[in-house]
Amino acid sequence: MPVFRAPGRFERLFNRAFGWLIKKGYGLEHSYRLDVRGRRTGRVMSAPVNLLVRRRARYLVAPRGRTHWVRNAEQLGMVTLVKGVHRERVKVLAVDGPEKLDILKACLDSYARTVQRFFPDVEAGSEAVAFAMHAVHYPVFAILPARPPAFRGSCEVGANWGQVQIPADRIRRSRAGRSGN
Repeated sequence: MPVFRAPGRFERLFNRAFGWLIKKGYGLEHSYRLDVRGRRTGRVMSAPVNLLVRRRARYLVAPRGRTHWVRNAEQLGMVTLVKGVHRERVKVLAVDGPEKLDILKACLDSYARTVQRFFPDVEAGSEAVAFAMHAVHYPVFAILPARPPAFRGSCEVGANWGQVQIPADRIRRSRAGRSGN
């Protein structure tokens, strides 16, 4: 049976309100609304999450344990991160081993105010090895792009067959439009 700490009535209300604010573009820089399709119902479910950035890599940590969004993400391997009008569909890959301990430590150190209560046996500022006994209860996901980035100088095929769309930042301006030529 999956282990997680279910939110209380107040927390559910707060999460719903905070998720709505994030959807409208408000909230902290690291706060996103995570949308994931339900594994049984197929309905899109939402939850506010904190994104952790370490060494230019992004991670999702589930301090409540194996919640519904975690189990849905594990099964689908894809989630959508929403902030304002920006929607980003990403792949999620479970992280294990020593790297997971470092990420859990960074999560607790970065967001101690909001997540310390989910780590009752470990204090913020503790060494990464302090998480070894409890790491199995806290899922961690690496966030990867849904599509690999295009190579520099490449172009993408448009919706119509044979139509090529070159990204605007790759187009050189013509000299014909300049005065004096």
